[in-house]
Amino acid sequence: MSHRISRRTFLSIIAAVAVAPACAPRPRKHRLGIALGGGGARGIAHIPMLEVLDELQIRPYRIAGTSIGAIMGALYASGLSSAAIRDLIDRLTVSKHEKWSDALFRKDVMRWLSFLDPTLARGGLLDSTDFLKFLRDTIQRDSFEELDIPLKVVAADFWKREQVVFESGELFPAIKASMAIPGLFVPVKHRGHVLVDGSMVNPVPYDLLLKECDVVVAIDVLDTRSAGPDDTPSYLETTFNSFQIMQAAIVREKLQRQAPEVYIRPELENIRVLDFYKADEIYLQARAGQDLLRRRLRRLFHL
Repeated sequence: MSHRISRRTFLSIIAAVAVAPACAPRPRKHRLGIALGGGGARGIAHIPMLEVLDELQIRPYRIAGTSIGAIMGALYASGLSSAAIRDLIDRLTVSKHEKWSDALFRKDVMRWLSFLDPTLARGGLLDSTDFLKFLRDTIQRDSFEELDIPLKVVAADFWKREQVVFESGELFPAIKASMAIPGLFVPVKHRGHVLVDGSMVNPVPYDLLLKECDVVVAIDVLDTRSAGPDDTPSYLETTFNSFQIMQAAIVREKLQRQAPEVYIRPELENIRVLDFYKADEIYLQARAGQDLLRRRLRRLFHL
């Protein structure tokens, strides 16, 4: 039996083989993980980064968060848009004319801080129960399993000095633990642990997403600080900035070992943990980081 083919058929096959690689779609990386770091009021800078995801219509596959990053992550994972989160924060933050030190214990001038009650409990100055109730009423979710996007929340075991990651079961005890800044909030007892702020062990938990996602974005909201006329820091400045020194060292070590595809550290400067009255300034300072994230994601996702 003859297996000869016509000249026209042969040329058609050659042409198809030659053109196929050029016409085949490039592989599209689609499983995006985003890690939102801790930093108190500096976490407001997460909102412009989430706005980029909404703008580019990129839905995260996984989210990981520490402290304020856990709060922002829970809001976004529950289905709230970045615009809704910005509106929520803008309605809750204290006025730009108020200082956090004045607002801390004055409920008549507090907005979001009105949810944080002074406490005489051992181990902290503030109780976050009312704030967590407000957050629960906003999110309308009680467990990790009810979230639209899977979320990992990082806390630190106070006695074992190690990371504890929550991704199932009750949502709000995990968030409460993750945001429990030592000395400010009362440590949280949950699932056999005594827990404090996750920034103590993992300030930007992108490493929790590396095995599950094609592209991992890490948002680090640590700021830079400059000394005033008197370069001797106050008690609170010493306490909170010492935390940042430790957190910056942890992040540097992690980046040397294994960096994410995208690492964004907005150029935040002189924003203290409770400077929520500086929301407008934080948005402005975060703009360059937002633009960088937009460019990087467009390149990675061929947008």
